[in-house]
Amino acid sequence: MTVLELRNVTWGPTRAPAILHGISFTLAAGEILAICGANGAGKSSLLRLLYRHQAPLSGSVVLDGRDLWLRPAREAARIVAAVLQEQPTDFALTCREIVALGRLPHRQGLGPGARDRAITDAAILRMDLSHLADRRFGTLSGGERQRVMVARALAQEPRILVLDEPTNHLDIRHQLELLRLLRGLGLAVICTLHDLTLAAEFADRVLILDQGRIVADAPPDEALTETTIARAFQVVPRIDRTGATPRFSFQLDH
Repeated sequence: MTVLELRNVTWGPTRAPAILHGISFTLAAGEILAICGANGAGKSSLLRLLYRHQAPLSGSVVLDGRDLWLRPAREAARIVAAVLQEQPTDFALTCREIVALGRLPHRQGLGPGARDRAITDAAILRMDLSHLADRRFGTLSGGERQRVMVARALAQEPRILVLDEPTNHLDIRHQLELLRLLRGLGLAVICTLHDLTLAAEFADRVLILDQGRIVADAPPDEALTETTIARAFQVVPRIDRTGATPRFSFQLDH
């Protein structure tokens, strides 16, 4: 079942050249899509269209068969949750208080109810943050903050989870644990990843952007080819496919 569809979407800042050009793809329930591309390819701009931060100049973003921008913001927030590279600046909040913010789109009264508190506690437990729950956010490491933001997104109970470089700030073990967790959620997940090896291991599909255009959208073995990587990243890639998953190395092309 398709939960997200982009239909010929173009976007760019006001009175400036477009950054995204004719972007079209679908995302099914439970599917994991990794977006890869060089810096400036349009990856973060594309994600901003999905969590209602910016509207397309043309084309449409469709959630469950209905245009995203025809839905009230609160309704959209019950479907799509985002974990961004930019983290909150209000460091006075505790870990638990930040995770609890994920319940705001669902609240019926003035404060959190018993179900809100239970879901918040479950998200904290799932991200192994119980020992940090009452710590101030500003005292946490970058990796711990990232896990708090993922927990907040889980507390939102979305159907689609959007993540911008979710493995940034995480050590190797926590990278692998996070990606395994995301695979086990049963949600539609769309994320940007710099690490092509992680993308190949983690994603059902890889979408590669080059200068705001899709140059590949396929299962990892089909999308992450020498030709496509060379075009998108301006490097000479070598792919070792002798192991269970491919390994990538690169050289400059001049």
